[in-house]
Amino acid sequence: MTFLPYGRHCIDEVDIAAMVDVLHSDWLTTGPCVERFEADVCAYTGARYGVAVSSGTAALHTAMFALGIGPGDEVIVTPMTFAASANCILYQRGIPVFADVDERTLLLDPAGVEAAVTPRTRAIIGVDYAGQPCDWDALRSVADRHGLALVDDACHALGATYKNRKVGTLADISVFSFHPVKHITTGEGGMVVTNDVRLAERMRAFRGHGITTTASQREKAGAWFYEMTALGYNYRITDFQCALGSSQLKKLDGWVARRNQLAQGYATAFANQQIVRPLFCHKHVRHAYHLYVVRTPDRDVAFRHLRAHNIGANVHYIPVHLHPYYREQFHTGEGMCPVAEAAYKEILTLPLWPGMHDADLHLVCETLVRKSA
Repeated sequence: MTFLPYGRHCIDEVDIAAMVDVLHSDWLTTGPCVERFEADVCAYTGARYGVAVSSGTAALHTAMFALGIGPGDEVIVTPMTFAASANCILYQRGIPVFADVDERTLLLDPAGVEAAVTPRTRAIIGVDYAGQPCDWDALRSVADRHGLALVDDACHALGATYKNRKVGTLADISVFSFHPVKHITTGEGGMVVTNDVRLAERMRAFRGHGITTTASQREKAGAWFYEMTALGYNYRITDFQCALGSSQLKKLDGWVARRNQLAQGYATAFANQQIVRPLFCHKHVRHAYHLYVVRTPDRDVAFRHLRAHNIGANVHYIPVHLHPYYREQFHTGEGMCPVAEAAYKEILTLPLWPGMHDADLHLVCETLVRKSA
């Protein structure tokens, strides 16, 4: 039987043609396709400014720089995420402070965030885990009460909505990833969006070594002069990647709809038994279902069983504060975030991506339920 991955990109001939057109053009990087992709994502999300970069991790780092996070500054973040959500704070020599998650959704718990605020806290990073938006009204209330910046790590949630507002407009800065298993892909790539022109300007310079103009801008102006005003990085993304992104974006709503259809199929299959329990989804959100995560008490046994049947189950994630680096450098460990720690022992990610067939879903459900019965 062919291996069924937990996630996979979907690329067609239209996408390929868009990239080939760029390869025949004069600009392979820092050219017009980058600006067009930024504009396309802003038009889709409703954000005013977009800054495309080389990865979701680069986007997170860029956000921390733009907010002025520096040595000793604390940033509150969830442990139930990929390590990049916390690592970006370290890149600016800040201090990640882990707040626990809600047991039903595994999203950042606003009450835990409130309890974690200290005089050194500068920002909150919420992660739209698996594709479900955080409780952004509650997080905004905490942020405003304490004068904190609010960042949406929306790398799982492009296409999601919260109370009829699109992800990308719910925080001071929102971050997207375009890795191949995400909703749309540029191969590798990311973007930061904001409504704040000052933050956007800082981020644009940061992605290009801290230099205030790009080569294409200087070409248009017939000028050569540039200055470096900050210590930035080479976080640029290519034009052919952005051409792929713009092409993929046109199919996003259909893909999110298919992800929801598959998620409903899973939910129906698991509705009449207690061993496999999907995460709770709030009625006021449109879930983007980057991941379909369930809880099962014999997670490792179920994982091995699915893998033995060529089904690409996965686990998202080991809580960040339990990774060896964080244990050694920050003396984190068990007991800091008990809800996330308990969930980690049970969570299992099942295959879900738009190109999956209904028969694939039925196979996963039958295999898992048969093992769990």
